[in-house]
Amino acid sequence: MSAEFDQLVAKFEEFQAGLKNVDDRLANIGDMQAEIGELEATASSPDRSVTVVAGPGGSVKEIRLTEEAMRQRPQALSAALMQTLQAAVAESARKQAVIVDAHMGGELGATERVLETQAELFGTTPEALRSKLAEEEPAPARRPRDEHEDFSEQTFLSATDEPQRPGPSQSGGGSQGDAFLKNLFEEDDR
Repeated sequence: MSAEFDQLVAKFEEFQAGLKNVDDRLANIGDMQAEIGELEATASSPDRSVTVVAGPGGSVKEIRLTEEAMRQRPQALSAALMQTLQAAVAESARKQAVIVDAHMGGELGATERVLETQAELFGTTPEALRSKLAEEEPAPARRPRDEHEDFSEQTFLSATDEPQRPGPSQSGGGSQGDAFLKNLFEEDDR
């Protein structure tokens, strides 16, 4: 009977460790959400005539054009805009992946997935993109977690993020950041 009891105790301890892991992850989601919300990536064209600021999920926050940009031929300006926009959005995705990995303990491998995908899309290597990532600002430091902090009554969604069921007029869309994270987590479940 003692062996059965020891086995039950071991299973219970394993279960408690799993709950602690879930608590740790949920504690970090709010911080991760805040960091992603503040994320910005800036890219400029080689001649500095076009600057694009991208936010979370590749959202475009700002496009700045100099007088020199306005003197360019339409095709050249269009090409500079597209190239700069793609660079800013790609940097935003890399930064977002680094934040996700930092808060999830790297278990998802988001950064590596983004680097591999971008390398394929842009015809470069993950190592070249990784060196760009190293040049970018480091990920913000995380708040140290109190070992005895209780998160059982906290929500990890902000008031504006409360889940809503799409109505007949809603298409069920969402931001590109939401789609990025959803695809990232769904891919892990496969």
